[in-house]
Amino acid sequence: MVRFLSGSEAIEVFAVGNALVDPEIGRAGDVDTCIVTLRLENGALATIDNSRQAVYGYDQRVEVFGSAGMVAVSNRTPDNHVLLSANDASSAKPQYFFLERYQEAYVAELQQFVDCVLHDRSPSVGGMDGLMAVILGLAAKKSLQENRPVRVSEVY
Repeated sequence: MVRFLSGSEAIEVFAVGNALVDPEIGRAGDVDTCIVTLRLENGALATIDNSRQAVYGYDQRVEVFGSAGMVAVSNRTPDNHVLLSANDASSAKPQYFFLERYQEAYVAELQQFVDCVLHDRSPSVGGMDGLMAVILGLAAKKSLQENRPVRVSEVY
């Protein structure tokens, strides 16, 4: 997602994390809460916050901030109500399951796949995009294990 939104490749990854929600995750040698910082070729910085648990629903948001402004995309909710009172504030929880959230995206992906097959076109997302996701994940894992920034060139 960072590559897509920035139009730039990551050159360095730094990850920190811990098992803060479920001790069993830590005993298994993994983390349930992690922050990943990426340094991009174009000089931009990106931060990804991760947690295996959000008690209020499937929380996935994005914000891009720059010298010309900011854009934010919030969670999809069943409705867009916000209730504010003297004693409380509430809104709808994010849609719980990814199949609810990305139904239109899955249809668009299938439509593009069929279009590519029928018209001998290349898809907008290719093998290099999948490979880079794995490479950045490996760099993040190495960074977490070694507690240091890892240049992407170290794993690719």
